[in-house]
Amino acid sequence: MFGIVNIAGQQFKVKQNDNIFVHRLAGNVGDTMDAQVLMTSNNGAINMSGNAKVEILEHLQGDKVITFHKKRRKGFSKKIGHREALTKVKITSLA
Repeated sequence: MFGIVNIAGQQFKVKQNDNIFVHRLAGNVGDTMDAQVLMTSNNGAINMSGNAKVEILEHLQGDKVITFHKKRRKGFSKKIGHREALTKVKITSLA
């Protein structure tokens, strides 16, 4: 059984007890929240609605992403780096 859930404006294909990384969510570690289920499939039987229970496991930062801009023949270069704020969540139930 798998489902397509909408969490923080993004869609993920998940199964029960999966751990996924999403954009930073408001809430504390250990809190549970509901996520919108767009579709579930159970051995070919498709259901198009429902809610999923999601537990927040931890807040963390992603890997560093470095962006380098350069304009040739102008002497211009700029190096920028950032780390994305993420939340690790566990799908406790799909309904």
